[in-house]
Amino acid sequence: MTRETILPDFSAKLKELRKARNLTQKNMAELLQCTVRYYQMIEYGQINIPVSTLLILANYFGVSTDCLLGLTGSLSRGE
Repeated sequence: MTRETILPDFSAKLKELRKARNLTQKNMAELLQCTVRYYQMIEYGQINIPVSTLLILANYFGVSTDCLLGLTGSLSRGE
């Protein structure tokens, strides 16, 4: 049984940003202080995340929350 991807743009962008920094899912789980499985569910778009987690990720990668959510193609915060 496969789960529906809730936020496909977010999932793709998060994975892209993680890989661009050569980070593992374990690294990301440590950053968010969660289990690797929980992080995988975030990255695979299987769960909604709290706004606080979205802000942590945006700040860490230096991008806007709109960018992470796929609402804008811009990676910078000021555009």
